[in-house]
Amino acid sequence: MSESRDPGAIREQVLERIREDQLFALATHDNPDGDALGSLVGMQGLLTALGKDSVMFIAPGDLPLPHEYGFFPLDGLVQAPPHDVARRTVVFLDCGNIDRNSASVLRDGRHLLNVDHHHDNTLFGTLDYVLPGASCTAEIVWDLMSGLGVRPTPAVAQALYVGLITDTGRFMYENTGPRAHEMAADLIEAGVDVQAVYRRLYEEMPPARLALLALALGQMQRFDSGELTMVVLSAEDFDSVEAEEGYSEGIIDHLRAVQGTKVAALVREIRAGERKGQHKVSLRATDDDVDVSLISRAQGGGGHRRASGFSTKLEPDELIVFLRQAISAQLHRAATPA
Repeated sequence: MSESRDPGAIREQVLERIREDQLFALATHDNPDGDALGSLVGMQGLLTALGKDSVMFIAPGDLPLPHEYGFFPLDGLVQAPPHDVARRTVVFLDCGNIDRNSASVLRDGRHLLNVDHHHDNTLFGTLDYVLPGASCTAEIVWDLMSGLGVRPTPAVAQALYVGLITDTGRFMYENTGPRAHEMAADLIEAGVDVQAVYRRLYEEMPPARLALLALALGQMQRFDSGELTMVVLSAEDFDSVEAEEGYSEGIIDHLRAVQGTKVAALVREIRAGERKGQHKVSLRATDDDVDVSLISRAQGGGGHRRASGFSTKLEPDELIVFLRQAISAQLHRAATPA
């Protein structure tokens, strides 16, 4: 863990580490989303511009990437720890906790740089550069590029832009501030084709993805006067419409938008790997009345106050009981007699 918690001082230490070290390995969280991939590719672009030897680690189970992220440049990709990982500085990006993450295979690196914006980050690095006030981890990478005098190529700018717009909900979430718009303007100047990115992310929907969305909305459940709006997707649901794992992304935004909802939950059965048969749970809160990161941490996960997730062995019926109780405990504690 970093000895200093002054963000400015830690930023300078991170910049110094990047300047001085030559060998790097980069990693992010499992099931990487737009910000995870955008910050990963952005950091790879930064290190490449500085002439560093850098590789990006993505676990085999997370490939191929979902369709909307298939355009990310993955030069330097590895799917196993490099043989010289003990000599490399490992940069964990957008990764709040490595204990339950495939990226933990890189924890024996020479230095561990923990670059993130999750407020519940477990501070596992030798340097922890964690800025909860940043709109996304891509914003932190963009700032580091500026600190090192590196301008992003159009491809790197596009990757960082994807991280920005996906984690801010196209600039509509509460984490959107002036800095996010400054970043967007700078990346557009660097060559981002805004319309092309938008179409790739939001308008090129494979038919099977639309079919999965229709199936999911048809199975929507609401509890406690709508405080919890929830969908459970089984492995058979995916198979029935020939949908890939990543096709469930975005469904939760429809649940969150339902009037009266306090917490939206998407539960999907894990279909492969060591956790096959378990469930992955994504949570979204509509306001600050419920901190869903607290709910996720109770199950070994984490995230943001309004967006978090966890994996669990609980069956759907047990999950419903757990979620209803956890939400009620936050919403109605003020009404509970002392």
